[in-house]
Amino acid sequence: MKPFQFKNFSINQSKKVFRVGTDGVLLGALSSVKNVERILEVGTGTGLISLMLAQRNPDAQILALDINEEAINLANENFKNSPFGERLSVELQDFKDFKTQQRFDLIISNPPYFKENSSNKDILARQQTELSFENLIEKSAEILSEKGRLVVIIPFESGAYFEEISLKNKLYLSRKIQIFGIKNSAPKRWILELGLNQKEILEEEFTVEKFPRFYSEEYLELTKDFHLFQK
Repeated sequence: MKPFQFKNFSINQSKKVFRVGTDGVLLGALSSVKNVERILEVGTGTGLISLMLAQRNPDAQILALDINEEAINLANENFKNSPFGERLSVELQDFKDFKTQQRFDLIISNPPYFKENSSNKDILARQQTELSFENLIEKSAEILSEKGRLVVIIPFESGAYFEEISLKNKLYLSRKIQIFGIKNSAPKRWILELGLNQKEILEEEFTVEKFPRFYSEEYLELTKDFHLFQK
């Protein structure tokens, strides 16, 4: 497959690994990375989100995990070919069984959205056959640092359930971004940030396209340091 070229790095892709998409770009660009030193990405795929975070935070050390060996090889290649390779590492690992003495300031994931179903498309990346929301939340709560945050992008209709499971694991919402695909349309996604400490919740809205196939000004501004297209 043709590589996806960003300003400061490129992403080699494969039909066997979930490709570069808007959800990943939004998560990589909108998540908070201030005062973050240790980052863990769960389900890295091509390595896109980790690369974006490495560009945004030059002090962060980033470990990326995936259960798909093809993804590990691809992400490793993309990391080594980037200017940030020395701060990026990747491991073949099932997050449910991940053992570490480290505590992470940021755990980030574009997790599988759908319950197990009959579709054969990108099963590991799209269906919760190996990683459920419960798995992600429970394990993250164990290995976050005191100031750490779990940040995810999920379908809009899953927001209330994700918050409910998080509360049961003593992870508290600190920021929520309602994502609209097209201006004046129904919301499509949530980006949620959760941590171990209760605080006032920051609520935001973000629109990707002002009308079909025409990016909004806020999306162009958000991604100006990544995408090659011009405003």
